[in-house]
Amino acid sequence: MKTRIGSSLLMLLAVGGLGVLVGTFLNDRHPGVAYASPAQAAPVADDGKLRIIIFGAHPDDAEYFGAGVAMKWAKAGHHVKLVSATNGDVGHWQIAGGPLAQRRKAEVLEVARKLGVTTEVLDIHDGEILPTLENRRTFTRLIRQWNADVVITNRPNDYHPDHRYTSILVQDSAYMVTVPFFGLDAPPLKKNPVFAYAADRFKRPYPFTPDLAVAIDDVMEPTLDALLVMESQIQEGGANGDATLFPADGPGRQQRRDTVRKNLANRYARVATNYRDALIKYYGEEQARKVHYAQAFEICEYGNQPTQEQIRKLFPF
Repeated sequence: MKTRIGSSLLMLLAVGGLGVLVGTFLNDRHPGVAYASPAQAAPVADDGKLRIIIFGAHPDDAEYFGAGVAMKWAKAGHHVKLVSATNGDVGHWQIAGGPLAQRRKAEVLEVARKLGVTTEVLDIHDGEILPTLENRRTFTRLIRQWNADVVITNRPNDYHPDHRYTSILVQDSAYMVTVPFFGLDAPPLKKNPVFAYAADRFKRPYPFTPDLAVAIDDVMEPTLDALLVMESQIQEGGANGDATLFPADGPGRQQRRDTVRKNLANRYARVATNYRDALIKYYGEEQARKVHYAQAFEICEYGNQPTQEQIRKLFPF
């Protein structure tokens, strides 16, 4: 018996040491991938509240397709985390590199503060994320550490390579989060989260088909207030902007803010219009017809497959 206990202890120590060694080795070889030490890797305690993590490719993507529903969850006392898979360091027409990455991180941190959620920006160059094993481990670890009930991202058919590969990395994590001996720097989840896609306009290989839609009229104005903080992307136009979009004079800037705010509101209004049937399914005909703004989601066929009753509990709006 003593021999078995001693052997088991040595094996556990060896596995733990291997996890530290592998993490250190990968960190040295791939400085663009963020790794947590085992001491930081334990999942958060279960307090009975929902835990949602939303992945976007750049410091604005998770905010665009998750902000309204994120604020609704947060206001109800649930825990929401927004993750940017890259640092956004080439997403501007005038500035780039470290200064832009720092600026965009500051913007989304302020957005998170206004929404009442948490945010994290990974230090991977904009335009360079790939579905590597190292990044799969990173995404899997983030989901495990957050002890997620729901994971949201964009669909993999998308115009931007960073968007596509971010979605693929989330897909690749949909099973691995429960595998005991994958990613020894974070314990596996005891239950697989529900993975969901945000609405988009792309038609090939198949169009977005909503499984649910959430009315966000009650948080629309504060959501817009939060999103307008991202001046580098919204007011200044990001990578495809120019100096004329956000002029230096006060009246010109206010006019641009008003235009952008209206365009953002119309974006969520189109979701409500296009997916009215999904709203009716969950809110009933009379109430759904009154909804002006919404966000819609499609359940991924990977991960936990919820019943309609479970969906209502995860999206308790």
